[in-house]
Amino acid sequence: MGLVQPDIKIKKLAVFDFDSTLMQGETIAIIADELGLKEEVEKATELAMQGATDFFESLSTRVKLLKGLKESKVNEICTNLPYTKGAKEVIQELKNAGFIVLCFSGGFKNATTPARKILGYDADFSNILHTKDGILTGQVGGEMMFNDSKGVMLQKLQSILKISPENTIAVGDGANDLSMFKYSGTKVAFCAKEIVKQNADIIITKKDLSILLEKIKI
Repeated sequence: MGLVQPDIKIKKLAVFDFDSTLMQGETIAIIADELGLKEEVEKATELAMQGATDFFESLSTRVKLLKGLKESKVNEICTNLPYTKGAKEVIQELKNAGFIVLCFSGGFKNATTPARKILGYDADFSNILHTKDGILTGQVGGEMMFNDSKGVMLQKLQSILKISPENTIAVGDGANDLSMFKYSGTKVAFCAKEIVKQNADIIITKKDLSILLEKIKI
């Protein structure tokens, strides 16, 4: 009789972008609408997501436009964002299948942390809008401020969690998601810019994240 091999469960990781992936729209543009600057911020964001401008420079410039807003108003806006159809369901199904599910965002904790409680992902990594006396200063800091930030963070977490790129799924729509694609065995472009589609294994064009479950084996 041969030896019975132990049932070793393979760890798996799924990483989702937030803006225009888990959530419909760009958080910073929705916040800027409070100041009548939504169109200006949307144009700058679009260029950054296409990879036409440096992400750090674009983020810094856009956040400066938010200077003077009350943090309480930002938090109010960020707790009422329009989440993408199927987002909660796909996250739950992935977790049921043994995935650790994370959110990486070039946006802000004001949005990704409340969404974690609603959508159910395990942790969020994003940026912080600086404030003074409850008012936005127009400055930003954090873990996701550069073109390659998502890839750098993904590598760190794969090392800590001992999860291979082959067992990693990355889902995003913009140019700053490409760095995490480099370290993901399954690359998913969700309603994405052309540059992201060109680097993806799976392309989803309908705004329904539950379609992902039809495209992958979990």
